[in-house]
Amino acid sequence: MVGNYPVVTLCGSTRFKEQFIEAQKRLTLEGKIVISVGLFGHSGDQEAWDGMDEGALSRTKEMLDDMHKRKIDMADSIFVINVGGYIGESTKSEIAYAQEHGKKVEYLEEP
Repeated sequence: MVGNYPVVTLCGSTRFKEQFIEAQKRLTLEGKIVISVGLFGHSGDQEAWDGMDEGALSRTKEMLDDMHKRKIDMADSIFVINVGGYIGESTKSEIAYAQEHGKKVEYLEEP
């Protein structure tokens, strides 16, 4: 909580860019501070990976995964963007991490 505002981190596959943006707007209007992903690597931000060799790509993805867990650390809860019930391995690990750290977990669609 920052001031009177709960903090929520969005989690889910970056292939669901539209749903991330919609959730960010809705949650903001509900009076929540929203932390989201830095880029949508699976839907439109392909230039982020251009020119990276396998080693750099692997290190960057590891950094982004770790950074997202730090975003979870800063939040009171997470909101999972699970369109059609889809929850990939990375998102599963974020949910487990949030639960281990006492964060409330909410979903776009009931799992």
